[in-house]
Amino acid sequence: MAENKISLRVITPNRKMYNGKADLVIMRTKSGDVGIMHGHQPMVTVLDYGVMRIQSEGEEDKTAAVFGGFAQIDGDGITVLTDIAEWADEIDLERAEQARKRAEERLSKKTADLDVLRAELALKRALVRIGLKK
Repeated sequence: MAENKISLRVITPNRKMYNGKADLVIMRTKSGDVGIMHGHQPMVTVLDYGVMRIQSEGEEDKTAAVFGGFAQIDGDGITVLTDIAEWADEIDLERAEQARKRAEERLSKKTADLDVLRAELALKRALVRIGLKK
């Protein structure tokens, strides 16, 4: 009988974060959330900041914060390449809340030397981390 699972590899510059099989992988792309199962049409997509959910029957769902990158879906499965990815249990909620406050303060002051894009990305990262932990 054929296995209806898809292979998933999540790779960052620092580690191979995940290498296994899943029934369903849900990830945030630049055009919205996408769910990938065995037999999905091949594609390459740009990832946005968001939560990746890995579902496999008989196992607890795994969730991770993923901060951009690319996903390639083909006959071998899914390969995710990202600069930063963190499992939910690796996130320090207090630190994420502090980062959110700092980013919001920077954005509200709008000083001449403010790097708006950098502050917005810091806020977005903090919000993804907080959302994953709650």
